[in-house]
Amino acid sequence: MSFSLRPALILLPLALASCGRSSTDQQDLNSLDAELTNGTTRDPAVAQSLGAQIMIDPRLAQSSNTDAVRPPPRPETGGVPADVALRKDPVDPATLKRAPAVSNDCPECKSADGALTLGALAERQKTPDAGVCAQKIGYSAGWANRLPADLPLYPGAQLTEAAGADRDGCRLRVVSFASAAPMQKMLDWYFTKASAAGYSAGHSTDGRQHVLGGVRGNDAYVVYVTTRAGGGSDVDLVSNAGR
Repeated sequence: MSFSLRPALILLPLALASCGRSSTDQQDLNSLDAELTNGTTRDPAVAQSLGAQIMIDPRLAQSSNTDAVRPPPRPETGGVPADVALRKDPVDPATLKRAPAVSNDCPECKSADGALTLGALAERQKTPDAGVCAQKIGYSAGWANRLPADLPLYPGAQLTEAAGADRDGCRLRVVSFASAAPMQKMLDWYFTKASAAGYSAGHSTDGRQHVLGGVRGNDAYVVYVTTRAGGGSDVDLVSNAGR
């Protein structure tokens, strides 16, 4: 994460320092203020400093909540706000099979709690390569187009974030998206896709989040679904079998 150092932060102390100065001094200060504000400062070192970015070590940033009473929630990702209308859901429910009966024992829900990034969510999966591949992850919306052909993005979904890894044998894909489809329909759609592709399927919940997941040999997927405040669903999908 990075922030630009804004010239406005420098103007206040300059303005305070101008009290009691002569008119000539004041003119000099006004000229300097104008240079800083307009980005026309003559000193290359000052210009570079003003335009530079402040780098923050993410490892140190994550430690800011070390002494908190409870773990920090997952930060906002710039996703679709709850009050924004989602695209119309194009899926015909008559084409779907019902997801398996739900279990109230949801270890996947517990392991996902506190995952602050898609990489952290991927690292907490049970597949043997999860930890290694999660360390190689990169973020780009393009990863959503490289999900397994059998388990693509839900039709009409609005992508929030996507990540993946393709190095050293990894085919990791992790995406977050929002959809107008209600939770049950979302679960039914992914169950229909997964079972047709030969994956197993298990369904569990902690009362707030529903999780559908399964395996096919060494390939695995997990779908995390929660109900959106404005209607529809918020979804995180993890797969180690991307294209």
